[in-house]
Amino acid sequence: MPVLKHPIATEKAIGLITKNNVVVYMIDPRATKNDVKKEFERVFSVKVQSVHTANMPNNTRKAFIKVAKGFNASDVAMKLKLV
Repeated sequence: MPVLKHPIATEKAIGLITKNNVVVYMIDPRATKNDVKKEFERVFSVKVQSVHTANMPNNTRKAFIKVAKGFNASDVAMKLKLV
């Protein structure tokens, strides 16, 4: 099961990347925060400080992934072609 589905590229999500070092991703509804953290660190070669999740009304789930100090969320965004 793919834990990370696709990044969110709304204006608000891009703002979180630049201001708070946070990347927003749609994830599998069954994935745990730890699953998200491990997968994100493996795929993007960065350390994750924290993961917050939100269940959406249409039975989907969103993860707010805060990248640790010393790493840059905008580098991840560049790899994803978000900015």
